Amino acid sequence: MDDHDTSEHLASYADLLAGELPGAWTSTCHPPEDKDDLAELTDRIWDLNLVAASLATHPLRQAAVLTRTDGAQLTVLDRYDGHDGFLVAALAPRALPDEAYRAVREPDGIAVTDDPFLSAEQVASDLLVRYDTALAQARHHTIGGVHPSQPDRVVMTWQPDGSVATAPVGDTAGAVLVANGFVQDEQSGIYRLNGDDTAAQARAVREIGPQLDALGIGISLRHPTPRTAPGTAPATTPPSPASTPGQASRAR
Repeated sequence: MDDHDTSEHLASYADLLAGELPGAWTSTCHPPEDKDDLAELTDRIWDLNLVAASLATHPLRQAAVLTRTDGAQLTVLDRYDGHDGFLVAALAPRALPDEAYRAVREPDGIAVTDDPFLSAEQVASDLLVRYDTALAQARHHTIGGVHPSQPDRVVMTWQPDGSVATAPVGDTAGAVLVANGFVQDEQSGIYRLNGDDTAAQARAVREIGPQLDALGIGISLRHPTPRTAPGTAPATTPPSPASTPGQASRAR
């Protein structure tokens, strides 16, 4: 099978996988000629296990990127272990600072079969769960003291500048927040309601409560806490490119 055929197979598989994952995902394929994009993807693969080992011996020649509406991204890669199917790995956000990844366990990638429907179940129940946890912890570190939200509860945290911040929340809750004046930072995923007009801010928070409650989502307000996310893994030191070619456990 030549490069064109393998690229088409990868692109078709990724499109089907994106359509089966929970939430709204889009798929973009990067063929061998997209050398700069592939190099950037290699640096962002958030893995120190299976995928890192594969890329150490088989540099990235093509890949598909799946992007969720909240900015989360997965990548689909060829596997070279003699089995059919692909590798799926998480991508670290581009713009988070280095310190955001300290004490956050890498959401290592997984091997999946050539059946995108079965693979979607595996990705959703395994990789996505670990990835969303790692994302929440990394984003939490970027504006220390913001309590992470839960699927059924939006946790808002007062900030020293008078604003209210929350992260992360799902698409449904996010739409309610934006409709009531919150602004989402696309890179960190954090929603913020400024405190320039305290009356308007208080009114927005009051109105959001019943709207989320009607969707079965609770809400709570908290004061910030020190920068230590509960349940994080022991701190790890990301490998240098020299020790693990092309890999990083953090965004560049």
